[in-house]
Amino acid sequence: MIAGLTIGLVIIGRNEGARLIRALASVPDGVGRIVYVDSGSTDGSVDAARAAGAEVVTLDMTQPFTAARARNAGVDRLRQAGLPDAIQFMDGDCELRDGWIAHAAAFLVENPKAAVACGRRRERFPEASVYNRMCDAEWNTPVGRAKACGGDALMRAEAFEAVGGFNPGLIAGEEPELCVRLRAAGWEVWRLDHEMTWHDAAMTRFSQWWTRTRRGGYAFALGTSLHGAPPERHWVRETRRALIWGAVLPSVLLLAAVLISPWALLGFVLYPLQMVRIALKSRPPFGWPQAFFMVLGKFAEALGVMQCQLDLTTGRRKALIEYK
Repeated sequence: MIAGLTIGLVIIGRNEGARLIRALASVPDGVGRIVYVDSGSTDGSVDAARAAGAEVVTLDMTQPFTAARARNAGVDRLRQAGLPDAIQFMDGDCELRDGWIAHAAAFLVENPKAAVACGRRRERFPEASVYNRMCDAEWNTPVGRAKACGGDALMRAEAFEAVGGFNPGLIAGEEPELCVRLRAAGWEVWRLDHEMTWHDAAMTRFSQWWTRTRRGGYAFALGTSLHGAPPERHWVRETRRALIWGAVLPSVLLLAAVLISPWALLGFVLYPLQMVRIALKSRPPFGWPQAFFMVLGKFAEALGVMQCQLDLTTGRRKALIEYK
């Protein structure tokens, strides 16, 4: 028990190796049960988790895998002996920071309407690549009442159960989608000013960043298809921006250059101008690299949006989009 609450922990992973061992070692005393959900590891992760004292759930990989399905499976295991008051979710490539669970649990006790408490997630190796540095900046969301959380968060079990848990059919964006339903049910999501986890993106190649960004576009479109209607308008703006900058505008300019005049290609100057605008608004030291990749990323996001729309239209089974 921590801060008067019983706490359970669900961690998911596949072939995380040493990262998983560090993650399990970071769990503080007072967490009653630890459930590790494995999705087909071949590196000894299952044995390592058992050696660390975690209960292990191995997913049936003949069924479509999603992180949402894995987290639900972890909660199912906790439910067998009675759910704790709160559940800390985390990914196998993360480590809990000292004092986080105690701080978040105390917040849930003091704020009975709060369903989710999340804190500052940081990249462990931001100096390894520009992509890791951008991840670290991405995690730095505003403190206070929030619309969504990420994969690491302490959730009130009562609220989680009330809305039916994660949507297992989502291949991306499952945490914000859950938060939409929680807020619609009258619960609150909070970002606390406290260190929560280290994260190891291990993203050193352009192809990894491109795939991760394309997955983001897919998540935007999928979220819009579920909750895009007023008043939520979930990720409608992000989906439109991806399509306009990554598909519509370049297509119009190229078509105009062919049908009207090659001078239409001058319209592509809008992209460097957009980079300048973003860089001038960004916080140093990541202004210019972040601006460049934010604009370039709209093309990857647009591909993700269009892939999602195709999957939804054809009813094709959604394939997981993994970058590592």
